[in-house]
Amino acid sequence: MTDPTSTLPRDKIPPTMGMRNRLRSLFRLFLLFTVLVAVALLSAITTIRLTIHGRQENMPRLVGISLESAQRIAGGLGLELKVEDKIYSTQYAANTIAQQMPPPGTPLKMGQHVHVLVSLGPPQATVPNLVGDSVRAARITAIERGLTVGEIAVLPWPGDPDLVVAQDPPPATTEVRTPTVNLLLSGGEKPPAYLCPRFIGQPIGAVRHTLEKNGFKIGQVTSVAAIGGSPGVVLAQSPPSGSKIGSDAIFSFQVIQ
Repeated sequence: MTDPTSTLPRDKIPPTMGMRNRLRSLFRLFLLFTVLVAVALLSAITTIRLTIHGRQENMPRLVGISLESAQRIAGGLGLELKVEDKIYSTQYAANTIAQQMPPPGTPLKMGQHVHVLVSLGPPQATVPNLVGDSVRAARITAIERGLTVGEIAVLPWPGDPDLVVAQDPPPATTEVRTPTVNLLLSGGEKPPAYLCPRFIGQPIGAVRHTLEKNGFKIGQVTSVAAIGGSPGVVLAQSPPSGSKIGSDAIFSFQVIQ
């Protein structure tokens, strides 16, 4: 009598049973691979978070210490100290940090910039009167008083060009924040502007007479073929009519051949 629990000979195993065993093995391998990938991904994310967290620093207080000490502290924390400006201060001694950004306690990353203002000490200069001077003369005067010339703006202004017409801070100021004097220069009188008239449809001879009489110049005059119209009549013009022009405008025309 045959034992029902005995194993079938390999040549007697049905094909469907062998296929089922292979699929089961493949599924186990795929499941194992998925678990390993998930573990590796979780480990990588954890490592990145720990690395980022470990490289963060809290912004120390730099205000009130010397610039050299602040540079050493920032360098030791992997931060880059950037001096934005130097200002007068009655609260902080010369060459010490007067202001900082970001403020103390702010979380920072390595390599991040720290912006500071360095104190020049109490103001010791009186702003001179630079109005009426040339830029060169204003620079020399400012340097002699321990100041520098900052921003320079130019505007149309009556009188000679390239002369100082206004300054900031104003003359005789003693309580200044920075050793910088900003200047406003005269660009000379603004040249007159006109609205360009319409010359299309007029004879080029009359147009030329009108422009030369008013001091304008005529450039290129091109003859083009056209159906209808009298020869020499203006078909197109540059600058166009209605545009704003100066006294140095040069006109060009296309006329009927």
